[in-house]
Amino acid sequence: MARLAARPDHASNRCPRAFYHRRRLSRRSRRRRLRHAAPARSRAHLSRHDDPPVGRRQAASNALAKRSRGSSLATNQRGGWSLTYEPAAQRALDTAAARGAQYADVRFERDHGENIEVRNGRVATLSDDESIGYGIRAFYQGAWGFAASPDTSDRGIDQTAARAVEIAKAGAAIARERFGEAPADVYVDRYATPVEEDPQSVPLAERVELLLDAERLLHVAPQVRVGRAWMDLWRKESEFYSSIGSRIAQETAQSGSGIEALAVDGGDAQDRTWPGDNGLYQGGGYEIIRKAALRENAQRIGEEAVALLSAPQCPPGTMDVVLGGSQVSLQIHESCGHPAELDRVMGWEANFSGTSFLEIDQLDRLRYGSPLVTIVVDNTLPLGFATCGYDDEGAKSVRSDIIREGVLRGYLMSRDTARRIGRTTNACVRAESWMHVPMIRMCNLNLLPGETPFDQLFDGIKHGIYMESNRSWSIDDRRLNFQFGCQIGWEIVDGKRTRMVKNPTYGGMTPHFWNSCDAVADANSWEVWGTPNCGKGEPMQTGRTSQCAAPARFRNIAVGVGYAGS
Repeated sequence: MARLAARPDHASNRCPRAFYHRRRLSRRSRRRRLRHAAPARSRAHLSRHDDPPVGRRQAASNALAKRSRGSSLATNQRGGWSLTYEPAAQRALDTAAARGAQYADVRFERDHGENIEVRNGRVATLSDDESIGYGIRAFYQGAWGFAASPDTSDRGIDQTAARAVEIAKAGAAIARERFGEAPADVYVDRYATPVEEDPQSVPLAERVELLLDAERLLHVAPQVRVGRAWMDLWRKESEFYSSIGSRIAQETAQSGSGIEALAVDGGDAQDRTWPGDNGLYQGGGYEIIRKAALRENAQRIGEEAVALLSAPQCPPGTMDVVLGGSQVSLQIHESCGHPAELDRVMGWEANFSGTSFLEIDQLDRLRYGSPLVTIVVDNTLPLGFATCGYDDEGAKSVRSDIIREGVLRGYLMSRDTARRIGRTTNACVRAESWMHVPMIRMCNLNLLPGETPFDQLFDGIKHGIYMESNRSWSIDDRRLNFQFGCQIGWEIVDGKRTRMVKNPTYGGMTPHFWNSCDAVADANSWEVWGTPNCGKGEPMQTGRTSQCAAPARFRNIAVGVGYAGS
């Protein structure tokens, strides 16, 4: 049996899905088990957990929830819409100014998330979680400080604001170079994700039933040892206030779901997921769950997992490759998104995902890819998993070029980093939650579609491989040399897809690979592929990103890397 070469755990920024959910559950401010609404056939499989003791952080969070419902925080009107936290925000900003801050902003958030997972006919996870609190940034003599708390008592606000200023002053005292500046742009606005179907209007029993049905349909043969189906629903309400007058209210909604079949036989194991390799994650409501068509595709996914067990090993060699849209999305994420984060380029950030092979003086000069490769950051994109009106330092979402017709044209930037290279921010500053410091993050990073219909991508290929759905990934800490494996492939002979092959892999060097791209499928195949588990920083923050992509063709690629023998 062919064996995939070992991959270091730190080789990618994407957290394994199981770790991602364990990590989310460990930080919850409030957790409720939804037992009473589960269908009768699944209720017995829910393990019983007593509610944990209410600690100080949770008690403060609950107090904030109570205040946000109107008991202490009056509702003011600005331009016809409500600002729930304005009195508390004003106190935070006043305290920061009194302590010496030259600028301050405060971001209040209420984060709500639901997760359901079915495994082998049983409901393995059923959770409904909420976290409420605020984070304060303070600016002093070129340096920033940050502090966060769930405590909105007057004393709690004063202490948190004072701590943010103290941290800023400490940074200014030891900084070798003071590069920060207080922002000057002011916005009074609101934003809400367009939602066609509110997930809360869909009964919990119906949501669980969908996953139970889809997971059951995966079991097409005894070789399918593990079936999984999952659903995630997130909603965030935030209010941003700054000492120069910004007042921004936002409500974002994100949804995603997927299925996975793991087939095992004769010492081999093969898995297939749908949609893509991680599920379909987009900005919106329950319409995104319906769009994933889990029931409709479950039987096929199970059959493909079983068929892979007896499929021949992907042939090695240098050949042409066509990648499915979700795999192109991951390629963008790892080899274009992370190296284009300007804090990495400047050497300010190296945790978890390494630095970058890019240099500032390569801007407008480096031939990153072929003329068919245009990649933009667009945080206004409909359905984008990272779409919002404003980022977490109060900058308005825009669209800007990262690569235009193959040439490096920009980076993912904050206000301070953009100023260092003579640019303006493209609003790529995000924090995982109210308790995390905002930093540069990948957002909606999109390879624009080409003009080639999908079926014509195979034309002219004498011998090659079509690959779908990522299975493994490895990239060096400068995001330059990479190796990727996919779940499934089909051999291409004389322009036609032929036999199925298993364990397809490919490797290369980032600029060389993107310069080998000679066709991108048209808009009919272009999809928003969300990533719910992008990791960065220390302590690590988990971000939600999109890489919109269509299938694409690459010439003369090393295939079969990482395997030896059969």
